[in-house]
Amino acid sequence: MRLTPPLFALATLAPAAAIGLAILIGGVWSVVALLSMTLLTGLLDHFIRWAETPREVPPGAEFPAGDRLCVTLGAVQIVLIPLTVLALSSQGDVHPAEKVAIFLAAGLWLGQVGNANAHELIHRGDRRLFRLGRALFITLLFGHHTSAHRQVHHPWVATPRDPSSARLGEGYYRFLLRSWRGNLRAGFHAERALLERRHGDRWWRYHPYTLYALGAVLCLAAGALLGGVAGVLWYLALAGYAQSQILLSDYVQHYGLRRAEIAPGKYAPVGPQHSWNAGHGATSALMLNAPRHSDHHARPTRPWTALELPDEEDAPRLPYSLPAMATIALVPPIWRRMMDPRARAWAAQDRRADAA
Repeated sequence: MRLTPPLFALATLAPAAAIGLAILIGGVWSVVALLSMTLLTGLLDHFIRWAETPREVPPGAEFPAGDRLCVTLGAVQIVLIPLTVLALSSQGDVHPAEKVAIFLAAGLWLGQVGNANAHELIHRGDRRLFRLGRALFITLLFGHHTSAHRQVHHPWVATPRDPSSARLGEGYYRFLLRSWRGNLRAGFHAERALLERRHGDRWWRYHPYTLYALGAVLCLAAGALLGGVAGVLWYLALAGYAQSQILLSDYVQHYGLRRAEIAPGKYAPVGPQHSWNAGHGATSALMLNAPRHSDHHARPTRPWTALELPDEEDAPRLPYSLPAMATIALVPPIWRRMMDPRARAWAAQDRRADAA
């Protein structure tokens, strides 16, 4: 099936509209909002099995409205977060069951759509788009992901130096803590090294972590203005839920895949075999083609509109959609039974290719 611009807009904006109606009206819309991010997407994936785009598409040529959709999604995120915090921290106006549904639906949208959009924007050469992506991560209290993703994850993916590449046999919950702390530190040191080369001893004046911290404080202050202590706590919970999904996506998309160390501290080039991919239509549209992960790592600046799905012979393919596999990863024994043999098979194939 060919994914068209209206399908991407519908897949990303319709759930946000349902969440907005759940916040403003409540009732059945709370159920609709949650189902739109869970059951409905799963059912659509079943019927839209694989999504195709033409080969060798000039960047931006297929969907000229791609940037406009990214900016629109950014604006939706900036509005959706305070509305959600206000609804969740209200006293008596929203039924507890509706609050649960709103929290889950909004958290899923932020973690899957909002993250995919911010991720797309921080790879853009246009400084305005980059700054918007950085701001979106800051609203999730995850500003340091901007630095760690670009300066640590991409250069060192599928090596021990990347906190976002899960080791074979490593459970998600252990990975979650290791990756969050590791990316915080690694991103800081990567930015410092870059700034020391540019500004010498004055590097600390330009370090983006100052902006990330200040932005987080302002966001939490807004939460306090909206709902007092409850507003701050709900903001923290919502951001934490979204962050956990970002890390869960990293966990799934690189689990057990490793680049060969060809010399001490030097690794083989990144190839399509170092990322897990999925091409299910609904979730590809929902996540702006993020499941086409091998192509993204091969060409990080290539817009989402032009990402290609590698052939199954060239790159690992997840047995189910990315959100479905992320759900399975929450149960480590089942995840390992499903994925360890596949990861080992690709590792063996990679070694044979290196030997040849």
